[in-house]
Amino acid sequence: MMRSTILRGAFAVLALVALAACGDGGGTQSPAGTTSEHIAVDGSSTVFPLAEAAAEAFTNTQTAAARVTVGESGTGGGFGKFCRGETQISNASRPISSEEMAACAAANIQYVEIPIAFDGISVVVHPSNTLGNITMAELRHAWEPAAQGAVTQWRQINARGPAVGLQLFGPGTASGTFDYFTEAVNGDGGASRTDYTPSEDDNVIVQGVASNPGAMGYFGYAYYEQNRERVKALSVNGVAPSPETIASGAYPLSRPMFIYVNAEALRRPQVRRFVTYFLQNAATLAPRVGYVPLPAEAYTHYAERVASNQIGTAFGGHNEVGLSIAELMQRPLASEAAPGH
Repeated sequence: MMRSTILRGAFAVLALVALAACGDGGGTQSPAGTTSEHIAVDGSSTVFPLAEAAAEAFTNTQTAAARVTVGESGTGGGFGKFCRGETQISNASRPISSEEMAACAAANIQYVEIPIAFDGISVVVHPSNTLGNITMAELRHAWEPAAQGAVTQWRQINARGPAVGLQLFGPGTASGTFDYFTEAVNGDGGASRTDYTPSEDDNVIVQGVASNPGAMGYFGYAYYEQNRERVKALSVNGVAPSPETIASGAYPLSRPMFIYVNAEALRRPQVRRFVTYFLQNAATLAPRVGYVPLPAEAYTHYAERVASNQIGTAFGGHNEVGLSIAELMQRPLASEAAPGH
């Protein structure tokens, strides 16, 4: 599914002067002071609400002569387009993988990695479900590959669970949320039972869970916030997902979300202008769409990364669970995957 925000108009000469002062290069400008710049954004459906909010706010508050399209083909699908040079910005709900790093390197595409907000993967059930909590061990029992065809009833997961059959809904394999959840729950990114209903559209998962008394699903916290009247979020290991527990890391399925920006494209004034605006306003926009801002010092740190066009990833091509933003900011950046990944 593709939704887009179109940004058209003229931007002031003063804005160009300010951008040049920050080291912006290039950009094709007409005598009238406008450009036909197209900024293509695609990737994670989890990050989509925040990226869409940033694009809309940018449209409403800036006189930007650019056309920005925002799509949601999943983290993996988005990286595929990004590493083929089809997009300038890739939304991601997990770090870039070693395979994706290799694909970008083969195409001579460098990138700037920017954590943009926190998310907490929400485990949701039908409102009639009597359980209020699930443990990580119970989640694994429900979702591990060995559960396929074997764990089919709620009472096989928890003896106090409802006496109904288990129906599972979740992201497809191109989703960064799928990768992160399977890494955190099953200890191996991508390892999951396959007899569930997958979708790259989180709204389809919402509908599936809301319509089936025996359902369980998972997706980003923003989609739970938007659908509190339709589904119920379970606490995980006794901790409910909330802005406070997600920001502190107390919620076991907390994680950062990212945007990746093509480093060459970032030299263009309009792309840099949009990315800078996104960083400057993410702390305000994130709560509006159900996500949690990073600490203020993190946005300052990543704004400096953008200003100096620092390329590479802090993850070495491997998804890691439980890494704090403070730890992440201390890590060196690399353009090649770490050994063993």
